[in-house]
Amino acid sequence: MASVWKHPNSPFWTACFTDLDGRRKKRSTKETNRRKAEKLAEQFEEAARKRRTFSQVRTVLQDLHREITGGELKSVTVREHVKNWLAEKKDETKPATMHFYDASSTKFLDFLGERADQEISLVTRGDLIGYRKSLASTLSSTSTNHHIKCARMMFKMARRDALIAENPAEFVERVKKKGGYERRPFTEDEIRRVLAKADDEWRSMILFALYTGQRLSDVAAFTWEQVNLEKAEMRFETAKTGRRMIIPVAAPLLSNLKSIRGKDKADGPIHPRAAATLNKNYKTSTLSNQFANLLAGAGLRDKVSHKKEKEGRTGAKTGAQLSFHSLRHTAVTLLKEAGVPHAVVQELIGHDSEQMSEHYTHVGSEALKKAANALPDVTR
Repeated sequence: MASVWKHPNSPFWTACFTDLDGRRKKRSTKETNRRKAEKLAEQFEEAARKRRTFSQVRTVLQDLHREITGGELKSVTVREHVKNWLAEKKDETKPATMHFYDASSTKFLDFLGERADQEISLVTRGDLIGYRKSLASTLSSTSTNHHIKCARMMFKMARRDALIAENPAEFVERVKKKGGYERRPFTEDEIRRVLAKADDEWRSMILFALYTGQRLSDVAAFTWEQVNLEKAEMRFETAKTGRRMIIPVAAPLLSNLKSIRGKDKADGPIHPRAAATLNKNYKTSTLSNQFANLLAGAGLRDKVSHKKEKEGRTGAKTGAQLSFHSLRHTAVTLLKEAGVPHAVVQELIGHDSEQMSEHYTHVGSEALKKAANALPDVTR
């Protein structure tokens, strides 16, 4: 017999009912009114015991919903929900992230095929597991997990809007990281070898990454407005975390900035070609490939065809020990080797850490300047 139960910490009643096989089931009614919840529990049990088709169950729930609320139960296809989700995200998301959401949701709709035009409530956890398996067969573990995270967000909104009773993506776990390599920092000699092969713009970008510790997306997007040459200081907001940074400019980087200052517009990007590439693609993959070619030219990485940098055409992408992000690791390593306190390294590089925030509240500008000047001059 169906019944209802309410957890002390929840305002909603839970329906408890038995299915055709005698298994006891529980499902939240999302109702605070006990009488209405009991009626829902009875309907859940009736549907479960008769194993009705989805359309039959839908009709029962539609009638019940109309009787209780006076309104119609929402019926939305996966494709319609994706469109609504993207529209909601547009005003609160950066262009580059929005570009990924659009591409990722399209990938999910393509995976579903014709089923993308069926009701979203028909999507199961098994579908999401199949989607994850499909992704993992052609993408890296990192990319696969990004797409699964996007799917989770879409279904979380569907659950919030009462389009589904349960979120099928909620317990779809991340895939384990593939590959046996670990990214390592550059040695000073290796940095000098890359600088010797780089043109003026890439040389500047390498120095920025080393002396500020920032990611490729930020380095490519830096503008002259963010730099104060007189104060030897930079102010910017990181693209990945949205963290506002005020950091000193180390002497070698300052010298580089002064040498290229008159070549571009006062308010334009410091690295025009890189900025144009980033703005066109909304991602750094093209720039990463260009840097990989630089590494190959310096003898620090095998020459690869980026179109086939996979284990066959269906394998997951492999990585390399050295990449542009290695310059960020190099900055951290060199600072620690120079005896710079960990808290100061965190503040200068911009690492977000809840544990670190418990250990300090503010790192002074003098400490940051001292840390920046502790980095070796690789331009000599």
